[in-house]
Amino acid sequence: MKSRAIFAAAFLSALFPLGASAQASAPGAVVTLTRSVLLDKIRGGWAGQVIGCTFGGPTEFVFNSTFIPNRQPLAWTKDSVRWCFDNEPGLYDDVYMDLTFVQVLEDKGLDAPAAAFAERFARAPYPLWHANQMARYNILNGIAPPHSGHWLNNPHADDIDFQIEADFAGLMSPGMVNAAAAVCDRVGHIMNSGDGYYGGLYVAAMYALAFVDSDVHRVVEGALAVIPSGSGLARTIRAVIAGHRQFPVDWQRTWFEVEREWGGDVGCPEGVFRPFNIDAKMNAAWVVLGLLYGDGDFGKTIAISCRGGDDSDCNPATSGGILGAILGFDKIPEYWKAGLEAIKNRDFPYTNISLARAADLSFKHALETIKKNGGAVEGERVRIRTQKPVPAAFEAGFEGHFPRERRRLGATLCRETPEAALEFEGIGFAVNGGAAAAAREAGRRRALARNIVLVLSVEIDGGAAEIVKLPLDDRVRKPTPFWKYQLAPGKHSVRFRLLSPPAEAGVKLDDVVIYGNKPAG
Repeated sequence: MKSRAIFAAAFLSALFPLGASAQASAPGAVVTLTRSVLLDKIRGGWAGQVIGCTFGGPTEFVFNSTFIPNRQPLAWTKDSVRWCFDNEPGLYDDVYMDLTFVQVLEDKGLDAPAAAFAERFARAPYPLWHANQMARYNILNGIAPPHSGHWLNNPHADDIDFQIEADFAGLMSPGMVNAAAAVCDRVGHIMNSGDGYYGGLYVAAMYALAFVDSDVHRVVEGALAVIPSGSGLARTIRAVIAGHRQFPVDWQRTWFEVEREWGGDVGCPEGVFRPFNIDAKMNAAWVVLGLLYGDGDFGKTIAISCRGGDDSDCNPATSGGILGAILGFDKIPEYWKAGLEAIKNRDFPYTNISLARAADLSFKHALETIKKNGGAVEGERVRIRTQKPVPAAFEAGFEGHFPRERRRLGATLCRETPEAALEFEGIGFAVNGGAAAAAREAGRRRALARNIVLVLSVEIDGGAAEIVKLPLDDRVRKPTPFWKYQLAPGKHSVRFRLLSPPAEAGVKLDDVVIYGNKPAG
């Protein structure tokens, strides 16, 4: 059987010299690529990510829970990437987050433990948000992965964070979805769990399949095999697939159907009952929307993913990267990649890795992964033993918790007013706000931040107080100051008290999301 598989792979390789067969490879089959084709596909993945991120940057979270109408132009020139590198380098958080983990693999090897990734991530100099920032705070305060990404410890667990950082795991695992999943398990649970984790796992699986199947529709559907079928992520993606089949030329109609069914955020305290939606499954839906309706056309793919709205730079970055890996760098139209020449050797922010070196490192790691998983590198020929996807274990975030109310608190705890109270009926709550410099000290915030850590005491129903540390420093802040889930159903009282309040800072309690054990209505 082995010799037949090798013969079949060689035959397909001869028919399709770019290495992507017209038919999906049977799981376990051996697929043969040349080294140059493998590198070209990796280069295409990284390039597509950069192009898509740049293209969608101007509309990021401008169109929340609505799509960008076709009549609104989306600008692009050959200078767009260079301009962003010069003026808005922070736009490329998708890329430099990926590269953090690529560097760990380079320094520690393919078997680098979760702790190594977590340590580098937590102590990196760049700013973070949402699940990433909550995970950083957790790690620096003694909560290690996978607990740092679990929804009981991270109210942003279903957010998009790992989804935009998982590209590297697929690019280093060509045709090997389970190898990609093993990397995801060590990295993705640093900052996410449940659907937030599955978003990154799904993206990595699509990248892995992009090396061995040239049909974007099969890649989208095949990658679902690594996701538990009952998860919200899987059900949302199946809704996009069903919409595409029912309305094959009308992506807006599919967008409406998916938004109507799945658009309500449950976890992220900043998005519940608001148009703002950074939920992984919804943004993954717009990635897939672009891939299916783009049908292999690079410009159309990233445009539709961008027009889906919400995180409209990350979503075309993901769809552009996946399609870039399917096509290979050489087949990305010159119109889109012309501007990359000016920046290909410039390091991304917070890294010493350029676009060119990112591809070289992923190529190196891919060859190592191929050999580690039963393949071989023989001169110019690379033999990949593909893998039958194994579904991840089922994880349910916020299970049994249903948002019931968003209530304004509008309190600032400070030396003059150190206490506040909250009463509600339900099973959980999450408070938005955080440490803040006093208005008169705002100009000195940077100097203050190095030294001030506010201490908040929280008592629930008269029980023992929980002590919460709230650094003023943005880099290590706690993005959601307090939450508590899985309370007994009924009425609850919460008392907040700022301990030893400094004159220079306080704690804002802006609003609260309250959860019940049954859906509203």
